[in-house]
Amino acid sequence: MAILDEIGATIRQLAEGAGSSVVGVGQRWGVGSGIVLGEGTVLTNAHNVRGDRVTVTFADGRTAEGNVAGHDVDGDLAVIGVDTGGAPALPWADGAAAEIGTPVFALANPGGRGLRVTFGFVSGVERSFRGPRGRRITGSLEHTAPLLPGSSGGPVLTAAGQLLAINTNRLGEGFYLAIPADEALRDRAGALGRGESAQSPRLGIAIAPNHVARRLRRAVGLPDTDGLLVRDVVEDSPAARAGLAQGDLIVAAAGQPVRTPDDLFDALQAASGGAIELTITRGTEERTIQVTLGDRSQPDNQA
Repeated sequence: MAILDEIGATIRQLAEGAGSSVVGVGQRWGVGSGIVLGEGTVLTNAHNVRGDRVTVTFADGRTAEGNVAGHDVDGDLAVIGVDTGGAPALPWADGAAAEIGTPVFALANPGGRGLRVTFGFVSGVERSFRGPRGRRITGSLEHTAPLLPGSSGGPVLTAAGQLLAINTNRLGEGFYLAIPADEALRDRAGALGRGESAQSPRLGIAIAPNHVARRLRRAVGLPDTDGLLVRDVVEDSPAARAGLAQGDLIVAAAGQPVRTPDDLFDALQAASGGAIELTITRGTEERTIQVTLGDRSQPDNQA
């Protein structure tokens, strides 16, 4: 019972202390949570914001309209500029390594509907998951502190109230993934706060994975070939201007075989000179095209 009493006391302490640094993001649809990074600055997940304006609700019930200073959709992060009204910033757990078995506390304020504090343990490290547009987010922390819908963007804390990670993704029943609050996250949040939104190179296509492409090609009598099937091409996108068409099969990018979406995303990220060479199969004919890349935002689930 002494251990449970200690956990309960820690939950109360975090609610009274760190709770004032946890905010609600959005109202009605698409609500989430966030944390106060500093005066006038809130960090949350990119999937919690819609457009350039967002409502932020503080622990004392005050609401304020904020502007999205910068966002990284592929990394699922956004920084909001808003009057924080003196709410303190959470201290970072600089250098604290979370290992399997580390006790953690998850805080959330889903859409400003009230603070929640739960307890769990780190159940895995170096996990990966898909961001809003399908990009792989690596190095994530997995834990077992229960979370309600709308808790993404809230903090994972140590017992001392230090920031270990940002809750981001639910993984099955009872497991949650969070982006570690390391030096890389601090740098990214700083850049977003300065308005330096991350813009990944994009083709402007919707793709079907390898197994779907093989099944569809067999259905129309075409030979099995590994690759990603182009399901749609955005009008006036880099792909459209290069002549990529619906039904094309991307089999290589920058000279490397493409079998998974990650292969294509990695090649796009590494592309130099603002262009990339794609090898495609159109019907039974293989051809090579040069795509001049753009960084304009494209709809979700597109490369």
